[in-house]
Amino acid sequence: MDVEEVTEKGKRHKGKHDKPKPWDDETVDHWKVEKFDPSWNEGGLLEVSSFSTLFPQYREKYLQEAWPIVKGALKEHGISCELDLVKGSMTVSTTRKTRDPYIIVKSRDLIKLLSRSVPAPQAIKVLNDEMQCDIIKIGGLVRNKEKFVKRRQRLVGPNSSTLKALEILTGCYILVQGNSVASMGSFKGLKQVRRIVEECMLNKMHPLYNIKVLMMRRDLASNPELANENWDRFLPKFKKKNVKQKKVKSKEKKEYTPFPPPPQPSKIDMQLDSGEYFLSDKKKSAKKWQERQEKQAEKIAENKRKREEAFKPPEEARKQEDDKIKNDKEDIAAMTTSLKKKAKELGNRKSADSIDDAEMYIAASKKKSKSNK
Repeated sequence: MDVEEVTEKGKRHKGKHDKPKPWDDETVDHWKVEKFDPSWNEGGLLEVSSFSTLFPQYREKYLQEAWPIVKGALKEHGISCELDLVKGSMTVSTTRKTRDPYIIVKSRDLIKLLSRSVPAPQAIKVLNDEMQCDIIKIGGLVRNKEKFVKRRQRLVGPNSSTLKALEILTGCYILVQGNSVASMGSFKGLKQVRRIVEECMLNKMHPLYNIKVLMMRRDLASNPELANENWDRFLPKFKKKNVKQKKVKSKEKKEYTPFPPPPQPSKIDMQLDSGEYFLSDKKKSAKKWQERQEKQAEKIAENKRKREEAFKPPEEARKQEDDKIKNDKEDIAAMTTSLKKKAKELGNRKSADSIDDAEMYIAASKKKSKSNK
């Protein structure tokens, strides 16, 4: 019913039907499940209801051992149970002593859990009003068997660490067995478990990311200031990364021809074409030896070339050496020119000095001749 309604005059009146109800009492918790009292149904049930389920052969031995415990737990609630080992089935049905009409549904869940490899002491807890169960079928979510096994192992984690973390955070008992996941707990916890399991198996989100979100939600719930606020701004947002996958090369389809492909030539046909078939054994061996020698010579030359490459100087170093030699030659040329110039100047100076000495020598010789006369 709409909050806003149009009256006869055309005016909108808000909250016309928002009136206090007599059962709206804040002190009463309407979600609380009260324990069943047999006095509510003293007459019992009018009809007999029964449920049966099959179990795998490997559970037969365990169920035989644990059946007295199951039978005793169901007898308290007035439910009869039967274990048929020939057909491989378990059956529960109501009796005249049954008072709670919903206990037969709980008993059905009990035998379902027992067939899914849940231990008997744990499965019996489902008979309590606060405990519910959910069986999640994961076999049809992934087609590829290898991917299915990997994702199921991802849900369990190393040494069942991921599964234990989920059990602590959701408050549920979780058991991964075969193509199904059995869980026991409150309705809220079961809803979270189903979502996490389906996201893991469909490869939408890794369980570790969901564990991080659950931890943050628990911390936020413990804070009274943020109890009535929107938590989206605090929660992390995980984006899926697209991993590049190798592209499968598609083979080009050849045109269909009714004729078969030509046969491949055999070794004898190839020898006939080359003329080798008609050679004598001596010539054949000589030819093989010649080919072997040629191959050997090529191999030796190749190895020699590889060894010589190690001793070749790099081009860059050679260029530097050439530049250095060039510079040295230029320095030597400049030095020789300067030395020649200096030698020439020295020679001119000596010749001038020798001329002065000759004039003095002639003058002295003339003086000596005059004195002798």
